[in-house]
Amino acid sequence: MLRQRFNDALKAAMLAKEPRRVSTVRLILAALKDRDIAARTRGTGNNEVTDDEVLQMLQSMVKQRRESIALYEQGGRLELAEQEREEIGIIEDFLPRQMTEEEIAEAVGAIIAETGADGLKSMGQVMAALKDRYGGRMDFARASAVAKSALGG
Repeated sequence: MLRQRFNDALKAAMLAKEPRRVSTVRLILAALKDRDIAARTRGTGNNEVTDDEVLQMLQSMVKQRRESIALYEQGGRLELAEQEREEIGIIEDFLPRQMTEEEIAEAVGAIIAETGADGLKSMGQVMAALKDRYGGRMDFARASAVAKSALGG
């Protein structure tokens, strides 16, 4: 389903003559193709990555761009930082609505209660459960900080 959305978005951007959107969607498609090739070489029998893996890929692309923005701003390259912000906006169009801080805190609390986590040694178990249940909708860096403080870190 996401693959078709990418292709439709590329066609629409080309027709609308939106060069930033065209280049960003092409970057997404290229990264997706790389992931598909890697999946084939792993020999798992599945030649394409799943939608969950695609969402994780998109989230990592957003994370990379946020890191680049910080570096560009430190270096005084504001035009490049703005370009990265535009790309983030385009990539986020394909992601489901992201959870708010309050929703993340509620989800972390629920997972901790379900798993019976007690202390930082249970952090991996909590994060794995969060990724299974909320993949693509949650900023796991923020969730990790919330889980760490809730578990006494």
